[in-house]
Amino acid sequence: FGSSTRSQPPAMASQAQISKKRKFVADGVFNAELNEFLSRTLGEDGYAGVEVRVTPIRTEIIIRATRTREVLGEKGRRIRELTSLVQKRFGFPENSVELFAERVENRAACAMAQCESLRFKLLGGLAVRRACYGVVRFIMENGAKGCEVIISGKLRAQRAKAQKFKDGYLISTGEPKKHYISEAVRHVLMRQGVIGIKVKIMMSHDPEGKMGPSLQLPDSIIVHEPKEELPMMQQQPAEEAYEEQA
Repeated sequence: FGSSTRSQPPAMASQAQISKKRKFVADGVFNAELNEFLSRTLGEDGYAGVEVRVTPIRTEIIIRATRTREVLGEKGRRIRELTSLVQKRFGFPENSVELFAERVENRAACAMAQCESLRFKLLGGLAVRRACYGVVRFIMENGAKGCEVIISGKLRAQRAKAQKFKDGYLISTGEPKKHYISEAVRHVLMRQGVIGIKVKIMMSHDPEGKMGPSLQLPDSIIVHEPKEELPMMQQQPAEEAYEEQA
């Protein structure tokens, strides 16, 4: 795992009587180290994040990825190896931790998956501009509201510079940013130096909450089609109507 400091897993931290402050720090360190390890190990398999659920019986670690078959391995061999590694590294008791693989439904809306895709394109020797435009086009064609790719480092010459590739509508502040923006950063170790990639994707609103956030944007206005107006009936003058009744 690379880290020399021992971080306690959430289950262990809750069992030992430690202060709330220390517990939150321990949980944060555990999540960060786990995420770092999985992103390095499963980068090629479209790793898209991890979720830790602590239950009284066991700790469940759910790995989100675009290619779950590769994560599981042949007859579930790879996931068992990962479970064993996590168990030994963090000192979990036997059979108290379990790893699951969950498939990402829309990989175009996942910034992590797209960042890894761009990383492997660049390592494969594809031109920077072509690789970035390819990722932007793929994201936008799959129903995203907007996206931005920032790439910085020694792109061609010895002088480092940054390039931005942007398309669609992208918000950058406020509460909706937490729900609508998916963001990821990766470092590509190229021969001439390190290149940094940042991918930001703004997802589209989905009332069901499957392909995007169910929360509506606060400034979105829906203009309804005007209703068809029926011709008004010609009203009789009041005097004539009174005479007819008489």
